Amino acid sequence: MPDSSPLELALLIGLQGAGKSTFYRARFAVTHVLVSKDLFPNNRDKSRRQRQLVSEALQAGRSVVVDNTNAAVEERADLVSIGRAFGATVTGYFFVPDVRGSLARNRNREGKARVPDVAVFATSKRLQSPTFAEGFDALFDVRLEGDTFSLQERPREEQR
Repeated sequence: MPDSSPLELALLIGLQGAGKSTFYRARFAVTHVLVSKDLFPNNRDKSRRQRQLVSEALQAGRSVVVDNTNAAVEERADLVSIGRAFGATVTGYFFVPDVRGSLARNRNREGKARVPDVAVFATSKRLQSPTFAEGFDALFDVRLEGDTFSLQERPREEQR
């Protein structure tokens, strides 16, 4: 049953190993549906499946978190459009890049959860900081400091 809180589409944006999944569990696990391409590794068209799952959750009145790297504007555009179409507040959480920290956390992962170091470097080259011009209602910069996250909301006028 949908709750009475405002509908939200939250996009987690950052490098592999940045802490996005931990942030989801700490902040959103009780209130938001998780959509991540990691949850359907054998799907041929992960982007299509992701759009479908986001749409279905929003249609059902459930808020959603998309936990992927969401590195480039083009990767986020369809998701922002879907959020808008369902009247959801679209929020971006930008995990400020820390390549060394991401590599260290990634090395502690096991199995398929661990990605090759080259993937972190490749994502860091493609990573674009989100802007309000993309259609976000709110943007936050997230930093992992030890075991805690610090959030800083970006002022609406600020463009990166």
